[in-house]
Amino acid sequence: MTFAIHGLAVSRGVAIGRAVLVASSRVDVAHYFIEASEVSAEIHRVRVGRDLVVDEIHRLQETITHMGPKEAPHELSALLDVHLMLLQDGELIDGVKHWITDRMYNGEWALTTQLEVIARQFDEMEDEYLRERKADMEQIVERVLRAMKGVGPSIVAHHQQQRASRKPAQQDLLLDDTVDVPLILIAHDLSPADMLQFKQSVFAGFITDVGGKTSHTAIVARSMDIPAVVGARTASQLVRQDDWVIIDGDAGVVIVDPSSIILAEYGFKQRQGELERGRLQRLLHTPAVTMDGEKVHLLANIEMPEDAPGALMAGALGVGLFRSEFLFMGRQGRLPDEEEQYQAYKRAVEGMQGLPVTIRTVDVGADKPLDDSLRDDAHLNPALGLRAIRWSLADPAMFLTQLRAILRAAAHGQVHLLVPMLAHAREIRQTLAHIDHARAALDNKGVAYGPVKLGAMIEIPAAALSLPLFLKHFDFLSIGTNDLIQYTLAIDRADESVAHLYDPLHPAVLRLVADTIAAGRAVGKEVAVCGEMAGDVGLTRLLLGLGLRTFSMHPAQILAVKQEVLRSDTTKLAPWAQRVLLAEDPTRELASA
Repeated sequence: MTFAIHGLAVSRGVAIGRAVLVASSRVDVAHYFIEASEVSAEIHRVRVGRDLVVDEIHRLQETITHMGPKEAPHELSALLDVHLMLLQDGELIDGVKHWITDRMYNGEWALTTQLEVIARQFDEMEDEYLRERKADMEQIVERVLRAMKGVGPSIVAHHQQQRASRKPAQQDLLLDDTVDVPLILIAHDLSPADMLQFKQSVFAGFITDVGGKTSHTAIVARSMDIPAVVGARTASQLVRQDDWVIIDGDAGVVIVDPSSIILAEYGFKQRQGELERGRLQRLLHTPAVTMDGEKVHLLANIEMPEDAPGALMAGALGVGLFRSEFLFMGRQGRLPDEEEQYQAYKRAVEGMQGLPVTIRTVDVGADKPLDDSLRDDAHLNPALGLRAIRWSLADPAMFLTQLRAILRAAAHGQVHLLVPMLAHAREIRQTLAHIDHARAALDNKGVAYGPVKLGAMIEIPAAALSLPLFLKHFDFLSIGTNDLIQYTLAIDRADESVAHLYDPLHPAVLRLVADTIAAGRAVGKEVAVCGEMAGDVGLTRLLLGLGLRTFSMHPAQILAVKQEVLRSDTTKLAPWAQRVLLAEDPTRELASA
């Protein structure tokens, strides 16, 4: 019987194939008490299991270094680093020793008991990204349990071996003349190591019970452009081994045991998607110019220097947002020094081969701590606390170190320096004074540095309502629509109970965006949008009509947005965009266009 399971759409596309089920609990855990004389041996047994997993991750990292960015994107390597960090977490290690030494639990029991303790702490965290790290902790504990039991890590090889023994079914012939049918992996969750194996395997898509838009499965899926649905809750319980499954990554829907008609329809949709990607690829070297001759700059958002080549391959004309905080996070308080930062920024600048790179100063603090030891749980509203430029100005030594590194990198190419979350005139004055101080320090040491364009992010309503002040002091503006929407509508995006109110087409949001673009154009200064709105093809024509000419987005979105640009005539879009601005319900006006 055909039925549908709804989850979160995190990676676009359609995948059709047979279900390969991975049980949520792959290792049976024994529970028994040990003798006092066995304590040391039991602790050693757990340590050996942990070391085996560490060695396995190191081997995976070595494999990644020999693969290209498409086969193993930087996000995957970063997630393996997270697993290594968790394996060496003092709370996990000390807790396991406690349960073995004080309670006389066997090693497996001690591991799972301490996991429950840590899991409750993750559940109490306010930040969605940190809450979802609980899944990473669960995965590394399971891998240690597997190592202790001698169970092999690969879930891929087993199913690759089984494929040959599977007999073809009638539906196989609806998809292809062969019986080499794709497989869909269904699991409670997937670890980064599983994802690497998955990329090199026969699996065409995946479905997980848990996960959100910031979970590692979603991050890797988007970076690899793999159809996926996460947060499908009971998928692993409802789907049976070898069931026919369709993943609709656009709608976030999983269709199980589809009828021949549904299968044929989605097969057609899948082929159309493949043809569309092929057509978009032909636009790679086509300049992004509207029908009426307006040139549009399509830039890339990146997290690490290694992302720069991928941005070039996607056709980006530069980097519109380098999120420098990724260099700072998860280091247990050991911040990158000036030389390490300089080398990272230099690699990004050189990787873009002369195209501009916009480096945003570190955006951490409050709900985005550098690591758990620096987390501030004392305040009820972390999004309104000490974060971004407020955090930087509160730590001048750290801020000056970053500014010097960015200025030095500017000697190797075009660098734009972007400051997040400014709202007050005194913050602007302090920031500019720090930049002057950084230049003076480099001059005193005789260290070479280059010129930078200075930009400010418009992501607080107060900033959007103080544009003359910002345009007086900065060379360009960049609208961070994610936070601008959150702060304008008083919506916590991580709170599921109000997430439905998060609306980029709210009249107040559109007015702030439109006024910022218009104010910049009036004085001849560039205004960019670097939030999610920039990569949403459903909003491209509206933003063009409002006068936006610089978009910055995930590299995978560039060609689709370029296609919308090439089909647009801004002379016709401008009056229509004004009607949308004045509409009581902009969503309805947009849909009727």
